[in-house]
Amino acid sequence: MQQRLALVTLLVRDYDEALAFYVGRLKFRAVEDTPLGPGKRWLVIAPQGWGAGAGLLLAKATSPGQLARVGDQAGGRVGFFLQTEDFARDHARMLAAGVHFEEPPRTEPYGVVAVFHDLYGNRWDLLELRSS
Repeated sequence: MQQRLALVTLLVRDYDEALAFYVGRLKFRAVEDTPLGPGKRWLVIAPQGWGAGAGLLLAKATSPGQLARVGDQAGGRVGFFLQTEDFARDHARMLAAGVHFEEPPRTEPYGVVAVFHDLYGNRWDLLELRSS
């Protein structure tokens, strides 16, 4: 039996502001946006060229507990990893789009990486893996 991780939930304050950031600044694409009733949507986004990787299910926080976790889903650690085939291109494009990087790019044994923040403060790695 084959399995794969299909979706990861990302808590957001507002569907439309999250969609504007991820599609507008990060150049993700909206895979599905289906209304589910009053104020609720099944909103799936994914990076361009998405195939076997996981997409993000944007879930609007509705309780005080959920709202407290928006922007801190990984407890301050990097919780999301955006892998690219061209780090320099995507880093420059994201900087030009106003994405906040907390550090300059650095080379690690596994590749080139820089940490950036989404609109809520979640920490992400932009990552180009070293060729084997």
